[in-house]
Amino acid sequence: MSSSVPATHKPITGPAGLSAPSKVALHLGHLPSKKDIKGPWPRTPTRIDPNNPPWPAYRGYHEYSFAHATMGVRLPTILGKAIDDTVRTLNEQSDEEKIIDLVKCIERMDELMTDLSGNAKLRPIIDDNEADVALWNKEIAKYFQGKDFMNAPWLFAEAYKYRRLHEAFSVSKFWQDYDVFYRQKCDTFSRSSDAVFELSMRFAEPFTLAANLSDGERLEAERLMFLELTQVCLWGNSTDLSLLINMTEEQIKALQSTGGDHLAATEKNILGNHLPQLWETVRDLRAKTGGRIDFVLDNAGFELYCDCVYADFLIQSGLAKQVRFHGKRIPWFVSDVTRKDWNWLLNTMLYGQLFSNASEQERESLRRLGERWKKYEREGKWVYEQHPFWCTGYTFWELHAEAPDLFLHLSRSDLVIFKGDLNHRKLTYDCAAPASTPFDVAIGPMASAAGAPKVCSLRTIKSDVVVGLESDEIAEKLDKEEPGWKISGKYAVVLLSEGRPGERVRFA
Repeated sequence: MSSSVPATHKPITGPAGLSAPSKVALHLGHLPSKKDIKGPWPRTPTRIDPNNPPWPAYRGYHEYSFAHATMGVRLPTILGKAIDDTVRTLNEQSDEEKIIDLVKCIERMDELMTDLSGNAKLRPIIDDNEADVALWNKEIAKYFQGKDFMNAPWLFAEAYKYRRLHEAFSVSKFWQDYDVFYRQKCDTFSRSSDAVFELSMRFAEPFTLAANLSDGERLEAERLMFLELTQVCLWGNSTDLSLLINMTEEQIKALQSTGGDHLAATEKNILGNHLPQLWETVRDLRAKTGGRIDFVLDNAGFELYCDCVYADFLIQSGLAKQVRFHGKRIPWFVSDVTRKDWNWLLNTMLYGQLFSNASEQERESLRRLGERWKKYEREGKWVYEQHPFWCTGYTFWELHAEAPDLFLHLSRSDLVIFKGDLNHRKLTYDCAAPASTPFDVAIGPMASAAGAPKVCSLRTIKSDVVVGLESDEIAEKLDKEEPGWKISGKYAVVLLSEGRPGERVRFA
């Protein structure tokens, strides 16, 4: 007769009844030491996504990077100023319903400040009937589940902060279109009078060349004018309100200096310089009876004014028959251009009395410029546009996949000029690529996808990513001699990619 089987099993025990260890620890003192093995960069295309750029991403917890200063100090400061602006508007109201509605907006901004300061997880965007909600929430769900402000890539986290700021107003009843940065943008332009009139007094009259010049002399005169105006357009980017939080009027004037001597001196600070190739591109464009040039805009105010002076010359000289300007649908990164900023600039030039100390000649020069520019709009020579994609967290590597309509539209342009630091970061995936990385490699599908247009980046360097230099040694030398050179705005790049405009655009 067999013995009965116990209902329970006793734990396995070692000598003297001790339980077996839960984890085995091996001491590897006799094996070779660990090697410093670097992963392959750039990543293979199939492994690239918004949380894994081609080269390592800049993230807020990287204390050595500008991302850390931005996420920890600059963004809370900017948000604090936005709250102050809204409180000022609140105190100007008399209608109770509007006051209550705006108080709720301020409360939502306070919640964002708490999330930003406390490094909260990135939640989905509330459905506020904006066209970009699905794009935002798809990206958050696919790539940023559980990520917070500091460990998500800086570019995405920063863009997310501005989208949340817009959400604070977009879900309201009366304040959906409120721009917390509008006063700052107008005020900065009003303090730019010296540079504004430096240009208006030169360009109020239609552009003409002396009648006795030979064809070669005319072309050379146009080339020199083009190169100088390209620099004006480039360095106009110095006035970036998100960076000029506490700058004096004198410091702003110094940044905006547009005199010829100043420009000659600054060309040596263009570290990646494709200016000659850019001139050849627009010159050849005119030889083919002219075409279309697009500007993906950056800052409102003085920089937009410089962009318009440049575009005016392109139209008058026949280097372009049409210029399309692409702005933002919502207030973005403090000083980015919205349609309201566009309309304000042209109308204040034509009708405004912004510059109280200006002479009659100066006022008249500005009025004539504004009159001509509004005529371009009526005639369709200038077109202002806005697309939801520009205010998403995606980089431009995803433009052809996430906004195929916009990519197709740009593919029909003869040259697309991207202005400023943010657009450059989005072109290059804002990652730690070597400084010698060729521009057309750094911008990925914007150079290589079928139908990609010719792309030019006019960028004053104000953040960590730097590409398109002749060698890594240039950047390494500046790292040693001028710490902080990547955020000073002292240096710039003018980079051109040839694209693949002749190929038929295909989408999956």
